[in-house]
Amino acid sequence: MKQPKAYIVVLLAILTLVVSCKESEKEKTTIKTAAIEFKKEGTLEIVQQVTDSVLVKLDIEIAETEYETATGLMYRSSMEPKQAMLFLFEDLEMRSFYMKNTEIALDILFIDENNKIVRIQKNAKPFDETGLSSNVPAKSVLEINAGKSDEWGLEVGDSISYQRTP
Repeated sequence: MKQPKAYIVVLLAILTLVVSCKESEKEKTTIKTAAIEFKKEGTLEIVQQVTDSVLVKLDIEIAETEYETATGLMYRSSMEPKQAMLFLFEDLEMRSFYMKNTEIALDILFIDENNKIVRIQKNAKPFDETGLSSNVPAKSVLEINAGKSDEWGLEVGDSISYQRTP
């Protein structure tokens, strides 16, 4: 009768060793994600409505596919002061953006079909899932670093013009 008990003890010891080896392998496995780099796809100028002068010139990354517009600036830790993301949509409608998985505080400029700024949402908070509405129909949206709309003196009624990089 003592042999079956010894067999069970040896079997349990082997099973414990196998399980602990698998756990060690899991602990060693790490998921590495590559940083998402800014990709210059054009330039954009913001023109003051009153003086018709250029307030600022920016390098832009353009989001226009469904994936690009859904992802936007998510998973990025920073953006240079004169970089921005321009979201282009086919239709003019109410827009709502949120900051889920977005690490950068942003100013969000909602723009109509005539390239005029119709609303400025200042200081959108990182990781905030609250919907930020355009309040009026918009055809495009420009995301810039938080505080830049005040620094550059942007106002509703100012306009944008952009060119794609060849």
